[in-house]
Amino acid sequence: MLNFISKSNISIGFRGSRATTFLYLRHQIENFVLLKIAFHNAYIHPLREGHRFPMLKYELIPMQLIHEGLVSKDSFFEPELVSEEIACLAHDESYVRDLFELTLDARMIRRIGFPLTDSLIRRERLIVDGTIRTALFAIQYGIAFNVAGGTHHAGYAYGEGFCLLNDQAIAAAYLLAEQKAHKILIIDLDVHQGNGTANIFKGSKAVFTFSMHGAKNFPFIKEQSHLDISLEDGITDKNYLSQLTTVLPDLFEKVAPDFVFYQAGVDVLATDKLGKLKLSPEACKERDYIVLSLCRQLDIPVQVSMGGGYSEHIRDIVNAHIQTYRTAIELYNF
Repeated sequence: MLNFISKSNISIGFRGSRATTFLYLRHQIENFVLLKIAFHNAYIHPLREGHRFPMLKYELIPMQLIHEGLVSKDSFFEPELVSEEIACLAHDESYVRDLFELTLDARMIRRIGFPLTDSLIRRERLIVDGTIRTALFAIQYGIAFNVAGGTHHAGYAYGEGFCLLNDQAIAAAYLLAEQKAHKILIIDLDVHQGNGTANIFKGSKAVFTFSMHGAKNFPFIKEQSHLDISLEDGITDKNYLSQLTTVLPDLFEKVAPDFVFYQAGVDVLATDKLGKLKLSPEACKERDYIVLSLCRQLDIPVQVSMGGGYSEHIRDIVNAHIQTYRTAIELYNF
């Protein structure tokens, strides 16, 4: 368990050099950095009973992080509503307008998979702002997380597969527009291809998209990322990790990014109802370590969005996501 220093639990009754000790502790407090995590209660959106999307995980992840002592409540901040103008940095203007005004046609709504409501749009706008803000925090502190996000199926002019706005694509476009980054690498290790991200950045020289995903899984018509690795059903730990460790260091050298977005979906687990792969929780954690340790070693800021996960038992989903946070905390000494 991590013990966080706070002004409220410091005793001033020192023996010896009170002034020296006090100044030391004040320095520790002023330079103490918390892992920044975007979260809003609106992330937990009500769905009809039996809906296959595991909305409950967005409530349980913050609770579990605090329960395990990995972070304090002070790590969390509430994002605000992203503007239409910023959303249009990565999406078609008419699509964003129809989305915000709830005027999408029925076919497009069915493609998204959620009933379209004001509260759902509010949720998505908050998530996007959370990813933008955590990207800015990552530039400052090395890494930062959004409890939600990783909505990689949303393309330039459409939503799909529970994804309305592509949070990491919008955040990447924002960093480029604000000249906070100049070459961005998006690493998408969700079991489903980041087809929307690939669609948005097709032909881009400033954003390199890498997706490692199930060959026979959704989406069944794939987009072309800058680099795709398609995995056969039933792939196990050794083969999966071998492919990742073979490609990733060379990819960092080739792309030479000054910022990384990591989509850390946990639907690669053997327990996942939709994933079709056979990864253990240990391999999923090792996957995170491979990505984040490279970012740490090369001193490249990284923003992490949680992505998908559809295991039958919610605890398997939450525990796998918590491992991603734990890996970051260990690597970055939070």
